[in-house]
Amino acid sequence: MQATVPAGLDRKEAEIYLRLDPKRLPKHIAIIMDGNGRWARRRHLPRVAGHRAGVASVRSTVETAARVGISALTLYAFSEENWKKRPKSEVDFLMGLLCRYLQQEVPTLNKNRIRLEYIGRQQELPPTVRSKMEWARQATAHNTGMVLTLALNYSARSELVDAFRSIVDGAARNGGLDHLEIDEDSVSRHLYTRHLPDPDLVVRTSGEMRLSNFLLWQLAYAEIYVTPTLWPEFRGAHLLEGIAEYQKRERRYGGLADGHSDHHSPKSVRS
Repeated sequence: MQATVPAGLDRKEAEIYLRLDPKRLPKHIAIIMDGNGRWARRRHLPRVAGHRAGVASVRSTVETAARVGISALTLYAFSEENWKKRPKSEVDFLMGLLCRYLQQEVPTLNKNRIRLEYIGRQQELPPTVRSKMEWARQATAHNTGMVLTLALNYSARSELVDAFRSIVDGAARNGGLDHLEIDEDSVSRHLYTRHLPDPDLVVRTSGEMRLSNFLLWQLAYAEIYVTPTLWPEFRGAHLLEGIAEYQKRERRYGGLADGHSDHHSPKSVRS
């Protein structure tokens, strides 16, 4: 029996979707959106033109993910390093672009029942930007579909620092540091993403082979899919191709493949 194609997919997306197993979709996909500058440079345009073009990619990717039933999508929109190392004019443009995106996209998010969240050190962003972010979050807060998380002024190392500080502060308020207990579960409970499952799949555009300080704790066992497609050219069909590749993988979480055993050691080996 052939799977039913979700409403709203275009012809190419539908063709790829029919190759997928709807029961084995990743619950949480994280995307490192890379290549805006290269896209603009190849067209002899300013970098900001690449950022502007990338908004259409966000819209297509988000809508397709929601339509096929992905539970959570996290987009690496603006790193802490971007904030510190990019020219002020580019940072100012990105802040304005974010505000315009939020203003324009809330109706689309609501139509697709998408709830908007953020991770990162939001307190360091300009007050006008934080106000618009909170407005958009509140406007989508009652939606019950996919959770779209924008990583803004985000750094995985800063996230871990903040998590450890939170753990220590909590212990100090609850009987002192003699009661301090740190294990994997306690760290996970203090991360920015504590309301989300760890990503099953991380997608990186533009062909670069690095995680760029993104969700380093959460991506410990995620499948990595790298595409040479530059972010402004990425669309929902590319996301579905990444999911198709994900479904070809065998996820072992450090154990052995099915049907194989290790007679030399009682412990699982890390793949």
